[in-house]
Parts: sequence; C-alpha cells; structure tokens
Amino acid sequence: MSVDLTKLRNIGIAAHIDAGKTTTTERILFYTGASHKMGEVDDGTTITDFDPEEQKRGITIYSAAVTCPWKGYTINLIDTPGHVDFTAEVERSLRVLDGAVAVFDAKEGVEAQSETVWRQADKYHVPRLCFINKMDKSGADFDASVASIAQRLHAHPVCLQIPIGAENELEGVIDLLEMKAFFYDETQLGARFESRDIPENLQARAEAERARLIERVSETDEALTEKFLSEEPITVAELKAALRRATVRNQLHPVLCGSSLKHIGVQLLLDAICDYLPAPPDVPPVFGHTADEKAAEVAVKTDPTAPFIGLVFKIVAEKPVDLYFVRIYSGRVKPNSRMLNAATGEKENVTRLMRIYAKRRETLDYAEAGDIIAITGPKNTLTGHTLCAPNKPVLLESIEFPDTVIAQSIEPSSSRDRDKLIDALEALSKQDPTFRYRMDTETGQTLIMGMGELHLEVLTKRITGDMNVAVRIGKPRVSYREAVSAGAKGEGRFIRELGGKNHFAVVRLRLEPAKARGGKDEAADFFSRVDPGVLTKELLEAVRTGVFDAALSGPLLGYPMINWRVVLEDVEVHPTDSSVVAFENAARLAFNEAAEAGGPVLMEPIMAVEVRTPDEYFGVINADLQARRAIITHTDVRGSTRVITVEAPLAEMFGYTTQLRSLSQGRAAASMEPLHYAAAPPSVFEKMAAS
Repeated sequence: MSVDLTKLRNIGIAAHIDAGKTTTTERILFYTGASHKMGEVDDGTTITDFDPEEQKRGITIYSAAVTCPWKGYTINLIDTPGHVDFTAEVERSLRVLDGAVAVFDAKEGVEAQSETVWRQADKYHVPRLCFINKMDKSGADFDASVASIAQRLHAHPVCLQIPIGAENELEGVIDLLEMKAFFYDETQLGARFESRDIPENLQARAEAERARLIERVSETDEALTEKFLSEEPITVAELKAALRRATVRNQLHPVLCGSSLKHIGVQLLLDAICDYLPAPPDVPPVFGHTADEKAAEVAVKTDPTAPFIGLVFKIVAEKPVDLYFVRIYSGRVKPNSRMLNAATGEKENVTRLMRIYAKRRETLDYAEAGDIIAITGPKNTLTGHTLCAPNKPVLLESIEFPDTVIAQSIEPSSSRDRDKLIDALEALSKQDPTFRYRMDTETGQTLIMGMGELHLEVLTKRITGDMNVAVRIGKPRVSYREAVSAGAKGEGRFIRELGGKNHFAVVRLRLEPAKARGGKDEAADFFSRVDPGVLTKELLEAVRTGVFDAALSGPLLGYPMINWRVVLEDVEVHPTDSSVVAFENAARLAFNEAAEAGGPVLMEPIMAVEVRTPDEYFGVINADLQARRAIITHTDVRGSTRVITVEAPLAEMFGYTTQLRSLSQGRAAASMEPLHYAAAPPSVFEKMAAS
C-alpha cells in the first residue's frame, strides 16, 4: 500500500555533543512503539548508537536511520553525531532531509557545534524546530537559551512552550497554543502525563508569551495580520496553519522544551514534528541536470509516477554486501531493478530494498518518492552519486564535504598484511567521504587523513578491530597547504619524441591568488582566454587536467596548493604533433614555473576553538591559549562560566583537551572545528624545511 506523502516526515536530530540528541531519539523510539525498552547512553544500550566504539565512548559517531509511527504519521528519523570530527555524517544527512530538530543544552544554550549544524541546515534550506533539552540540569536557563538562538544563530525562535520550573523543580511544560499545563509521571517513564490548568503563579507569564507568539506568527501571514491589527480573535487552528507555513519557509523556528532524560516533553515534540515540519511535497523541488551534453536544468518534484531519481548519501560496509542509503526524490523502485549511475554513466543493479531500524532491517517490495531506504547491489557507486532510470538520466547536485586537516602514517605490521591494509583503506574511503589515504613518495609511507584526532583514532580502531589488520601508527601531523602570494606567469614547452612519436605543446598561463566563492576556503579555478578555434575541447581539457595535477604538489614542501586561479592566456599548437599528453605536460610545467615565481607561502589550518571554563580558571587557560599562538576573538560570561572563543593553529592544539583538564581540574571543556587556512609564520616553515 502506498504511503500518504503528506503523512511522511524525513527529519534529523542534530546538535552539539552532549546536548542529548541520542537520548531524545531513544525516548522517541520508545513512545512511538518502535522500541519496547529505553536505551541509555551511559549504559551503552541505545538503539541508534549500536556500534561498539559508540557504546564505549558514549558518543554518536555514525548517523543512524530509524523509522517510527506516530498518530498516523510515518517518521524517518536520523540521529547524527555532535562531535565536529564526524561533521560529514551531519552534512550528508541534512542534504537529504526535509526537516530537522536542533537540540540545545538548557544550561549551555548555543555551543560551537550548534552553530556548525545550523549553518549546514541553512546551506540546504532545511526547516527546523528547536528543543531546549536538559531543563532539569543545574544552571538550566530557558530564556537565555532562546536568546542565544536568536543572537548567535541569527535565527527566528518563537516559543510554543515554557517550562514549569527548572533544575530539580522541573515538573512539566506549558503549551502556549492550547494554554494547558502538562505534568509528567516519571515513575511511568513519562508514558503517562496529564493536562491541567496553568499554575496560578505562571498564568501571567504564559499569557504574555502567548501574546508574543500570536504577534510573531501574525507577522508572517497577511490574513492573520489583518485579524491581529483589528483585534479579532485568532483560533488555534489558524495559528497552527500559519506557523506551519512560516516554519516550512524558514521564517520562524518553533521552540519547545523539556528533559529527555527525565521523560518530559518528548511526546509534545513528536506532535510538533508532525504539525510543523514539512512533508516531502511541501519542500521545493530539488534541481539537477540532464546527464548529457546539453546539461539542461531539471526540477525534480516528489512524484511517485515520474521516472526514478535517487541520491546515495551514505554507504555502510557489511558482509556479505554493502548497504547504500538512498533518498528517493521521484518515481518508484522495485528489487532486481537496473539503474543508471548518472555520475559515472554505468549501469548498476538494485537487488534488495530495506527499511532500516538501526541494526534491524525490513525487506520491502517497493519504495516511492519521498522515502529514505537502504539498497544492496551497486558496485561502483559512491556517496553523492545519483541513481536514475536509464531512459531519463538526471544528475543531482552532489554533496560537498570539508577537506581533511590532519594526517597520520600507517604501516602494516608484516608484509602479508599489506594487501589487507589497502583493501581496508579502500573500504573506509568508500564509506567516509572525509577520509583520505595516499602514499608519501618521499618516505614511502602510507598516510591516512581525516578531520581530527578522534576521527583518525576511530578509523584505526576499525582497521585493527573490525577489519583485523595489524598495523603500526605514527603520530598525528598537520595537513598543510601551499598558496601563492602574488600573480605570476609561467610557460611550459613540451616538444619531444616519445615512443617514436613527436609531441608538441606550448602553454602560457597566469597564476594568481584567489578566494573561494561562498566564503569557502581552497579556491581552485581555471579559465581560458584562448579562442576555441585554436584549441580543441579535448586539448583544453588536457590543459585543465595538467594544471589541477600540478596543483597537487606545491613548490615549497610538496603540499597541495589552494586559493589559486589560473588564466590560460596563449597556446601554440602543431597541426600534426600536438597531443593530449603534450598539453597535459606543458600545462604542468607552466603551472610549476608560475607557482615558484608567485611568492609561495606555507598555509596552516586554523581551528575555531570554544572553551567553557569556570571563572576561576580563566586566567591560566587564557595564558595557555596565547602560548599556543591563539587569537582570542570573543569572551562571554554566562553565570559563573566563561566562554572563550579563539582562532588557533591546529599544530599547536594537539593534546589540548588533556592539557585543559589538567589546568582546570577537569572542570573546563573545549570544542574545535576547522575554520580556514592562513599563512604560517616563517619560523614554522623554517623548522619544517630543516627537518
């Protein structure tokens, strides 16, 4: 039986680490009947954190998909990691979701990774609800948390609830739409709760907050604005309908509150997910291009009767076959189908379809537009690839992932493990788009690269544990880059005989510094001013390939080059001897000459660091940060806690968490995320060049 798309919700739960995402997910699964026992993060018994490494560390590492029912609705739910090292899991989840629940710690409010997650959701225009969790925590402050959402995220929070009490006195929540108080029975794990009149001491505040809610919602709807200005009564149904429209358009972000640990507010959060977050038909079409020479833009609507189009957003290596997670944007798919991979042009088999309940799978006879499923069968499909009907090839926009910032050497313990290690690295790079590996030509070592120390630690545990490969691991090292500081010209001449055949190409280009569009780092742009009548499309592509190949190794220490722009100014072509090989090599020579003349500089990754510390440790932590070449950009006071925001070189931040615990007797905490690359001081380059 077909699913009613208006009753389908594809949502994710995302937040800073330790805000309570996984606990909230566990409560949702219990109350919806998708599980019969609540798992606990501290006990390592959660359903979505089923990987042994997740259970051991008490954090989410891999996004987990679950499907659950609620009051006639079907909710496809993805629980995502909060640690910045695993931000790719959040990125790829938000790319395919229709809505999200952003969870905040009621004491901390907006934290560093909260901002990252919010930016990612903005990037994909994902409508959001906000859930102020941990209202039972010492220092919980609902109003300050809501204010931080508006100030730090530049969001538009509108409160649908206010808490009844806080910290140890938290009893329930007040629904400002229905003007009812909900009290929860913790002895029944929150499964039982009752609606009562609003306590007298909170009546005035509830009325004031409701008036503010009506005003905010009315501002987004012309009909309600007229009613509001003429002081006509506005019904709850009208408010809900207008609030839903405003949420779907990202004009407002409804705010709810509670404590997942204490079983307060989760059922009302489920109601809000169904009431305000969009169904697949509510979201705008996604855009792709026809996979042919015309590359015409195509709007893909959620339509089960249209040709099949789906995006692969996650791959999980399992035995005997890998699982490919797919968001279906249009059409219908059945087992044993033949699909086209529009990114590679190859045909792929789809042998099985499955609904995912964390570790458990349910085999499906078919799946339709709007759904999120797992499939088996493809062989050469990667994350971000589009699967589509062979007779209607459409290529959707892929998923962009941040570049790696940290590297580590890895070697097999014995020669017989060498092939096993390469197979393991291949499998990991297929699953994790932020993992890279390469051979260091100078040392002969294999380098693995990732998003942080924890990321590489988890990956090496998988290699030695899950994949049973004995390896030796080196110390983490920074992934530096190189860039030019000034524009320079280069000429490459490749005129020689190879294998009894003459090759001729002359390439003249200009290399100049550039900043990436959209505020991103690592610009790499290529433009041609050569008349198309002089240089064929094939030879122009050869020049482009040569340029990008040359940029993989800079003139200083051989690190990849970033933030550059190449303008192809002139070429010389021989009527018979010019070839793809000649123009690739000439382009490399021209780029290398320009790079050496362009004032090359070493670039180091700079991290955005947020430190939260009790006030008494502020001085010693501040001094330690300055000794690490950190630049303090902002400090804030929240109660007795200081929040220090700094920009610091990654090279100086290895082992910082351990040092911070020592400086603060274990009471301070820090989070880091890659910010951008900046020119390293001459002393750093001199030290590296001498080593």
